[in-house]
Amino acid sequence: MSLLHADVVIVGGSGFIGRALAAALISRDKSVRIITRKRERSRELWPLPKIEIVEADPHDEAALYQAFENADAVVNLVGALHSKAGKPWGPDFDAAHVKLPARIARCMNRRKIRRLIHISALGAAEQAPSMYLRSKAAGEAALRANQSIDVTILRPSVVFGAEDQFMNLFAKLQKLLPVVPLATPHARFQPIAVTDLANAIANCLDNPTTIGKNYECVGPEVLTLYELVHWAGVYAGCPRPIIPLPDGAAWMQAWVMENLPGKPMMSRDNLASASVPNVGSAPMSPDLGIPNPLSIHAIVPTYLGKETPRARLSDRRAKT
Repeated sequence: MSLLHADVVIVGGSGFIGRALAAALISRDKSVRIITRKRERSRELWPLPKIEIVEADPHDEAALYQAFENADAVVNLVGALHSKAGKPWGPDFDAAHVKLPARIARCMNRRKIRRLIHISALGAAEQAPSMYLRSKAAGEAALRANQSIDVTILRPSVVFGAEDQFMNLFAKLQKLLPVVPLATPHARFQPIAVTDLANAIANCLDNPTTIGKNYECVGPEVLTLYELVHWAGVYAGCPRPIIPLPDGAAWMQAWVMENLPGKPMMSRDNLASASVPNVGSAPMSPDLGIPNPLSIHAIVPTYLGKETPRARLSDRRAKT
């Protein structure tokens, strides 16, 4: 059975950024197709109009090719934060950041789809100190080498928003722990709001002058990790003392965390990535159409603030 026409196909669209992007595109009257390995993950998107959910494994080329049927453009949001070690990068990074972009490009060529927005990472470089950043750079190179697609590459800093795994994580830690031992406290970030990133992607799709270009996607403020953890605790109503760890202790903490059962909270490769300032070289380009990016101080209190006892009581009163 043929798939419906889609203005935009989002690979990895059931995640945090994908949900925001789908909402932004639908608000612009675009039809959206979400490709996800598990349809249940996209439950929040089911009620939206002009959306089609396709359950497919993007690492299966035949399934991906079929999922690109009747589509005009593609956005690739797939990324991995952790991987087993390997050279020049680990197998999970290789699958998500290197092989998948090349596979997407091949399927687009076969379907004669030209337009692609690819989400990479700030700091991606061939000689970067982490497997994560080197693999991101390799994925970018694979796409730039394909002359049959019109690609725009976006490199965001840390992305924050109501469902993020960054500010929410540090808020939860401060609810659980009496103190927060913090590795790389002086690492610098320039966080961008998920709504700003989603709108930047949508604007690129509507702006052909962005084709063939790379853009840094950053917010208005440069903050250290220490400052971000501090504000997460303050806005969640549970600030805790933050204990900066020396490099040796931080490395040992990361080694322990990456070897614990389940999904790791931190790895030594994360520390290597944090050694590169996650900061833009300039404000966001006017091409992206985000003249006044949102501050964490404007957005984070609106979702972490709901975690305080007073906020929960106010929320219950409002619902009543």
